Amino acid sequence: MSYLSGSTSSRPDLDWSQLKETIVMLNLAVTQIDQSMNEGNSSVSTLSTSFTGLATNLSDIQSSISQLHQENDSSTKMKLIIEGSTSTALDKVHSAIIAFQFYDKLSQRLDHVSESLSSLTTLISNPEELYSPIAWQALQETIRSKYTMEEERRMFDRVVSGVPIEEALIEFKQDMANKSSCETEEIELF
Repeated sequence: MSYLSGSTSSRPDLDWSQLKETIVMLNLAVTQIDQSMNEGNSSVSTLSTSFTGLATNLSDIQSSISQLHQENDSSTKMKLIIEGSTSTALDKVHSAIIAFQFYDKLSQRLDHVSESLSSLTTLISNPEELYSPIAWQALQETIRSKYTMEEERRMFDRVVSGVPIEEALIEFKQDMANKSSCETEEIELF
């Protein structure tokens, strides 16, 4: 990316343009997305590791309780209380891990948005490509290829074909609701 200096909206001169202002704002958006993702990824990585360790420990405790049941029935009530508490904690840990997986998916999407904004900035910064329909089509194809879900590609196609963003977003949400009611999507752990 090129560094733009000189004329700005607060100090316009004869070289000032909306295009340069757009580039500056796009670069700012990319930087903010990247920084937010870096901060979030560090925290989520630590939490994920902790919860994965907790899940392992809770599973070991459940296994030990099962062995105690076989060895001695004298403290059955206490064993059942521990077993119930462990099961509840393990369920909560599994729910947290699933939430982390959704965060990972969100992070990947934001990374794609950041890359797309960077590519857009590069295109509009280049006077030779700025007015080239071929360059714009290539950018759109690159952006579309990064979508992993068919619903995202349909939303992209709708917006590019001229459907208002609000309408395309409503249709996307309906597509996603229909998808989740028809199937349970498995998400891989990091």
